Amino acid sequence: SYRPPSNAPPPPVQSLTQSSRLCYPQLHPPNNSAASNRPPLMPGFKDLHVDPGMLDAFLRLAEKNTMRNIETCALLTGRLHGRTFHVTTLLVPKQVATSDTCDTVNEEEVFEFQESRGLQSLGWVHTHPTQTCFMSSVDLHTHAAYQTMLDEAVAIVMAPSDPDRRFGIFRLSTPSGLKMIQRCQEKGFHPHKDPSDGGEVYEHSSHVYLNEQLKWDFVDLR
Repeated sequence: SYRPPSNAPPPPVQSLTQSSRLCYPQLHPPNNSAASNRPPLMPGFKDLHVDPGMLDAFLRLAEKNTMRNIETCALLTGRLHGRTFHVTTLLVPKQVATSDTCDTVNEEEVFEFQESRGLQSLGWVHTHPTQTCFMSSVDLHTHAAYQTMLDEAVAIVMAPSDPDRRFGIFRLSTPSGLKMIQRCQEKGFHPHKDPSDGGEVYEHSSHVYLNEQLKWDFVDLR
């Protein structure tokens, strides 16, 4: 596997494999001086690091549901370290799911747990058991709530049956995509037009890095 030079920042998480399981490039935290030369998405925008082992653990956790064609979701929580967000806890809430939806329940329990540990919501992850790797209209509305609270928040889609793209790390485009979803009043699955500026509603998250050096845990509240 490719290991970038120690004096260069790792590339954005966008590479996939054709194997039967997920494989991730060996990436390391960017060198401070090199990272400072990379233009941010916007002034003050921070990078976000997640351990690929956490994603593998989530797939194992979701395996029984995946075999039954039922989605599984979890929260990505963590803390700000300097100018970088670290995902340190994979939090699995109580949930009700179908083949193409996953809704959390007892959200007060989630808030209390995060408050007790001083954890910030950095995004969420969910499976597409039989679908391809993309963000549905329901996913876009779900993620809008996360990104409204934190612009760096990400949505990770794990699609183990997709032969071309087994995982993706996404965010709503800003400001056009986020504003459009915030203004949309429709419910359920429905089409969205492209933003008026000609861009995409959502995009790959170029500020996310896989970092195998992170310490993390997972908590299952179900």
